[in-house]
Amino acid sequence: MEVSGQRTGKQRHRWTCTLAGISLCILLAGTVVVVRLVIARAEPILRARVIETLSNRFQSRVELTSLDVSVMRGLEVSGSGLKIYGDADPNPYQPGAQALISLQEFHFHTGIRNLFRPTVKIDTVYVKGMELNIPPRQDRREFTKKMRSQTSKISVIVGQFVCEDTKLLINTLNPDKPPLEFDISNLKMKDIGRGQPLRFEATLVNPKPVGEIQSTGLFGPWHEDDPRETPVQGDYSFNNADLGTLKGIGGMLSSTGKYEGTLSSIVVDGTTDTPDFRIATSGHAMPLHTEFHAIVDGTSGDTHLKPVKATLLHSSFTARGSVMRLRGGRGHDIELDVVVDHAQIEDLLRLGVRTEPPVMDGPVKMETKLSLAPGDGDVVERLKLAGTFHVFGGHFSNAKVQGRLDALSSRTLGKPKAKQENGEADVPVDLGGVFGLKDGLLSFSLLHFLIPGTHVDMTGDYSLDGRTFDFRGTARLDAKLSQMTTGWRSILLKPVDRFFSKDGAGTEVPVRVTGTESEPHFGLDFGHKDEHKPFEKDFDSAAKR
Repeated sequence: MEVSGQRTGKQRHRWTCTLAGISLCILLAGTVVVVRLVIARAEPILRARVIETLSNRFQSRVELTSLDVSVMRGLEVSGSGLKIYGDADPNPYQPGAQALISLQEFHFHTGIRNLFRPTVKIDTVYVKGMELNIPPRQDRREFTKKMRSQTSKISVIVGQFVCEDTKLLINTLNPDKPPLEFDISNLKMKDIGRGQPLRFEATLVNPKPVGEIQSTGLFGPWHEDDPRETPVQGDYSFNNADLGTLKGIGGMLSSTGKYEGTLSSIVVDGTTDTPDFRIATSGHAMPLHTEFHAIVDGTSGDTHLKPVKATLLHSSFTARGSVMRLRGGRGHDIELDVVVDHAQIEDLLRLGVRTEPPVMDGPVKMETKLSLAPGDGDVVERLKLAGTFHVFGGHFSNAKVQGRLDALSSRTLGKPKAKQENGEADVPVDLGGVFGLKDGLLSFSLLHFLIPGTHVDMTGDYSLDGRTFDFRGTARLDAKLSQMTTGWRSILLKPVDRFFSKDGAGTEVPVRVTGTESEPHFGLDFGHKDEHKPFEKDFDSAAKR
């Protein structure tokens, strides 16, 4: 009996385990069925929620190519091909209509219980390939008025968006003016909600010069009546921008600053540093530092500089003007008024001219209008200047050239035998005029040259490569020709003094300066007639002596 009871107990135990196993299997099967039912229900429910929310919010057609849901680890949702058309297009339902917002891919995670609540709350939505297409101003007003008239409840709330490869396009009513485009490689937006500013962190791709701009700040709240009045503020940094991507110049630029205002009028204050700034025509690297105050229209890309303060080596200057975006996508036109008030001529020559050392040193002042036309060509070829300059008490770096000027000064003062004592300073050179730069060639409509005893007014051309040096004009000398030499030459020249004197005193003769920047040649210029060559040679020889 005892043995029989033990067998009965074991059989019961086996049946109990079997029943438990069957129950567990049934439970697992039921769970699988429930999960599948949840997934089956989640996709259309969530898809409907997303489309309904966006359609009501934007009063527009909404497309969603795919939406995949998984509940293995909470509610995981991914989708692609989301497009919101808005009503900026006369017929947003026609083929080829432009979407207001489009997303290539997106995904997010939340709790399953969230799905069945009146309002679905999502912490983070990850987006790739977003394009925001802002309509022209007039269409924006009509669109936002219609949106505000809707009172539908928003049923999905997002804590933050993390976006990769975003593009912002701002359209205009002008068919000849393409939309303003901003490429944003990374964008994070927080505190998203109506009536409050959103916080953002962004990395913008700058095409020229190539580099990445890091920016953090606040945007909004969105001004629906006129988006141009939407507030914006933040800080930015722009590091290791290669100026070599702009043909004709070079150097690595870094910039930091802050901005504040509205989308149509953003006040920007910042600095730039380029320790190795250079122009291709010279190739000389020089430190360039700027501080700027600018007003930027974020809806058009137009910028007004008020002003830029720059320091180049030992020289400083200021610039005011505008950078205007041209129609047809042809780039930007830069127009500046530049004032050089504390500068050294050797710094400017070293920057723009290949000859080393610079041909002259001394303080200089200059005012010029600067124009840089759009295009992909060399910066120097596109650069135009028109202005005036004045060098005070300059000296030529070439001892041979300066020596000739010293000797010329003595002779034109009527002291041909005078010689400078050792240690005596070179005669100062006063140089000024009216100039223009175009296609890399400096043209002087007036060039004023003054040393003691000599006053020369000339016109001519000078190339930035130092190879073209050709000036012609008139020299007014304090002494008469016969007083500029001694001995028999002085006697021979006395009869011709009256032909070259002005008002009975001094001498006035046509002159020409040719050669190169480092080896200029001075001489008389009588139209290159053969009969005047001996006299011209004699004058040049006298100057050399």
